[in-house]
Amino acid sequence: MRMIGQTQETAERGILVKDTTVVKNNKMLPVARRLRREMTLSEQHLWFRFLRSYPVKIYKQRIIESFVVDFYCAEARLVIELDGSQHYTEQGKAYDEERSQILCEYGLKVLRFSNREVEQQFDAVCEKIHNEIKARM
Repeated sequence: MRMIGQTQETAERGILVKDTTVVKNNKMLPVARRLRREMTLSEQHLWFRFLRSYPVKIYKQRIIESFVVDFYCAEARLVIELDGSQHYTEQGKAYDEERSQILCEYGLKVLRFSNREVEQQFDAVCEKIHNEIKARM
């Protein structure tokens, strides 16, 4: 039986991984690095005004499997995604649903906020993130 975040190879070799470990496709590193440098305005707002100084470590543009998630709190197994307009097309919604399902298979919870929510309801977004982290720790 494979643990969450454990690859087939490590499972077969009997190597255990921490509960907070998730599979990472290292081929995505250049993409993740570029996305860290080129965060959207909403991502910058949330990162610099709240997440960067949060008492629990939160990563920005973290690789999970072959996805780069906007923000990830390993201790709470929480993914935070900010959605721009491309996420509201039929294709965007289908992709997000598939991606969220895969992340949930790792035992991760995905919180989604629109860019508009971050800009117009910033305190409520931060409170929801904080409450979810508290509940999952």
